[in-house]
Amino acid sequence: MNIQIKESKNYVGKTVTIRGWLYNFRSSGKIAFFQLRDGSGYIQGIVLKNSFTEEKWADIDKLTLETSMIVTGEISKHPKQENVYELQVSDFEILQISEEYPIGKKEHGPAFLLDNRHLWLRSGRQASIQKVRDCLIRGIYEFFHQNGYFKFDSPILTPNACEGTTTLFEIDYFDLGKAYLSQSGQLYLEAAIFSLGRVFDFGPVFRAEKSKTRRHLTEFWMMDAEAAFVEHKENLEIQENMISFLVKKVLDECHDELVLLERDITKLETVKAPFYRIDHKDAVDKLRKLGSEITYESDLGAEDETLLAQDLDKPIFVEKYPAEIKAFYMRRDPENPKYALCADMIAPEGYGEVIGGSEREADYNVLLDRIKEHNLPLKEFQWYLDLRKYGSVPHSGFGLGLERLVGWICGTPHVRETIPFPRMITRITP
Repeated sequence: MNIQIKESKNYVGKTVTIRGWLYNFRSSGKIAFFQLRDGSGYIQGIVLKNSFTEEKWADIDKLTLETSMIVTGEISKHPKQENVYELQVSDFEILQISEEYPIGKKEHGPAFLLDNRHLWLRSGRQASIQKVRDCLIRGIYEFFHQNGYFKFDSPILTPNACEGTTTLFEIDYFDLGKAYLSQSGQLYLEAAIFSLGRVFDFGPVFRAEKSKTRRHLTEFWMMDAEAAFVEHKENLEIQENMISFLVKKVLDECHDELVLLERDITKLETVKAPFYRIDHKDAVDKLRKLGSEITYESDLGAEDETLLAQDLDKPIFVEKYPAEIKAFYMRRDPENPKYALCADMIAPEGYGEVIGGSEREADYNVLLDRIKEHNLPLKEFQWYLDLRKYGSVPHSGFGLGLERLVGWICGTPHVRETIPFPRMITRITP
């Protein structure tokens, strides 16, 4: 009977067959230990010499790391460790003897590991990060579908940009002129809310900014959400409820992966709504007392985000930035038009911004003035303005960077480990 390793607990005392790879092994003459993985989990196979012919036993000397195998045996409980199972091997078949594997137990530099990313993904740590990523993706769909949102597919090729084109990848689009790789599906989601009410998209986006920080990628995955009749306060509540839901899902479904990653789970268990809130002005006051040179007219830098959340046990929203440093589509605060009804969600433990969002400007004439103030091409944004001509309503949305969220939850220091094949300004291979 073929099974996956994760199913082992259901087959104690039964003979099964597992197909996978040898990620470690050792032999002491009369007994050998196969460390096997199949993608679903890991298991140790115990091989006794007296159970095999001399010819078959000699095959063990041929084994190398990453050899692919089919192994049959009886599942048994580990004699000392709870919830750990072993395979008492009665037969094995070698599918392919692996060549000498280039990634060993010794320390390798990040450049070497990234050059061999196609192989590095096999490590327990990297596999665990990808499983958490998968859990979060499934959780995002689950949360939004439970809350009345529809999945909507925004285009990747666009004739304009949310916030100008200075950091976008430009391409020649046949005879129609310039086009750009999308940095966000937001504008198209705003069109969708007038049809579907609440929508979200999820896919790759691209930014050409020449940043080399541990939080930046050139290609990454963004989830954007948009909802009609949602104003600023409710927009924040949706975000914190979503993050609380996602963290709990990972804690419930990826406990073993978090343990392998040596993640301090107690720091995730406190991530429950409501989150902290602070206005940009008050955040600047606090940061200046902590030694930052930030001004009241500045956006928060990476160091500022780390400082602000360094002692917190869950994320904090920084609200109401100066409108002049924010995007044209953000609604101004009616109580003080100098500020925008926006917020960035800053994760604790030094992981910085994971979500940015705002209430959108719903008035045609005001939005028209904003487009002119930002020197954006009116012709390309006319369709976006049209949305305010035919039944405009208050609406809000936000964007979540998947890799930053994965990095925070996994406790991964650099975002390059959170995506299968990272694209950075100095790397496009493998």
